[in-house]
Amino acid sequence: MARTTPHDSPPAGEPLYQRIATELLGELRDGTVPPGERLPGERQLAEHFGVSRETVRQALELLRRDGHVATDRRGSHATLPAAPVEPPSALAFPVGSRDPGGPGAADRATVTWEAPPPAHAEALGLAPHRPTLVHRYESAGSGGHGRRTAVTSFSAVALAEVEELARYRYRADGTCAAQLRRAYDWMRRAGLTLHHRDSITPLPDTPSVRVTRLVHDQYARPLEITDLVVDAQQDALVYEFTVPAAG
Repeated sequence: MARTTPHDSPPAGEPLYQRIATELLGELRDGTVPPGERLPGERQLAEHFGVSRETVRQALELLRRDGHVATDRRGSHATLPAAPVEPPSALAFPVGSRDPGGPGAADRATVTWEAPPPAHAEALGLAPHRPTLVHRYESAGSGGHGRRTAVTSFSAVALAEVEELARYRYRADGTCAAQLRRAYDWMRRAGLTLHHRDSITPLPDTPSVRVTRLVHDQYARPLEITDLVVDAQQDALVYEFTVPAAG
């Protein structure tokens, strides 16, 4: 089942704002907000972490005191040194996700901590009814056409080895925005080589198709499985692959 509260109770003696400061600092170090760029507003951060704006305000103040965030008339921005530039993953997460800057597109993504669909549990090697991180993505193009819905379940291996994914356990209540577009980059940075298998199946009596992606690492351990359903009547799926040159 989904969590009924945005956060677990903090460990004894640790204020909630300190936990939020730690999580936000982790995201800043991930490069989610590049150095010098403005952070989202307090309201957006409160929704993102599932806490009050006052808690966010206290967390930002803590980061300011430690020199990780600076605030001026334009708002707050990260002051961390820039991370080395890494080539982005050739894979988009989730499969079928649209360019967030695409014209007229609107999408929503959330995470829950719950038992995944039975087929997902089997593919990931999870015991029946064992909860894990489940990501849901919905998108519609201009005018509501070309609707896409995707459900992703992550394996215990992914959550144990990819710190950025594990952090979402604490706000997996199904209400806070959770864009995991860099999930594959996080996996690669954790030392995992990604092998994926995508299958496309037409759905009977509908103009829709289902795309199922299963991702393994170099040790054949499952990392995630996604089921995407696309209204293909007025839309097209485009897959782009890059093959490195030999030598």
